[in-house]
Amino acid sequence: MRDLRKGIHDYLMLRRGLGFKLVKHEAGLEKFASFLERKRRAHITSELALEWATLPANHQPCQWTARLTIVRGFAQYWSAVDPVTEVPPLGLLPYRPARARPYFYSDQEIQQLLKAAKARPSCDPLRPWTYHCFFGLLTVTGLRLGEALNLRAEDLDWPESILTIRGAKFGKSRLVPLHASTCKVLADYAKRRDRRFGPRAEAHFFVNKNGNRLDKGEVHRAFYALSRQIGLRAAGGGRGPRRHDFRHRFAVETLLRWYRNG
Repeated sequence: MRDLRKGIHDYLMLRRGLGFKLVKHEAGLEKFASFLERKRRAHITSELALEWATLPANHQPCQWTARLTIVRGFAQYWSAVDPVTEVPPLGLLPYRPARARPYFYSDQEIQQLLKAAKARPSCDPLRPWTYHCFFGLLTVTGLRLGEALNLRAEDLDWPESILTIRGAKFGKSRLVPLHASTCKVLADYAKRRDRRFGPRAEAHFFVNKNGNRLDKGEVHRAFYALSRQIGLRAAGGGRGPRRHDFRHRFAVETLLRWYRNG
């Protein structure tokens, strides 16, 4: 079984070298290895993979499918080392998630959302400005949520109006040009933040009331509250435009601009 665990380690190292993070994969494969040890089984079979994937029984089908996919990926790799390994066939746990339809925000809706963010009452005087600038930056740059959350003060090149995104998808970095109006708003926020917490080049650009990195959960709650406030989501409803739709809007706007400019 030590060979299998070493194989898991080597597999993760190989794929991470290609840019994949595989946090859930590592935890899942370690649990699967422990499952095989309890069963006193040294080789992967489709039956064992399916049995483990559907544990516990009260989980959602989407979770079962995700677990089986993790094992299947490793089994494909491990079968080259251990020929007895069975690779679970596709379709053992068919599940098609209901994908949300992308929502295209209008300019008016974006303006309403940002205006509501800045006007929202808070015991923290910086909080309204934080979300006004945070959501505004998402709309004009198409950044992923994690990229915006991980921004640091040193990542903004003010003279060149360039934003550096570090450790993005597949571990790569990229440069994002900023419009002068965007830089002006961000610079104003940075001054407000620094007046409260002091200038720290290594600190996160967008901060919470304690001066630390914004939490993803906080951002989601703020977005849902603002969306309901301006009527984009029904009160208590779980469906409606998503924060990720800012990225869809940016992509569509960019393609349209390229088309119009020939």
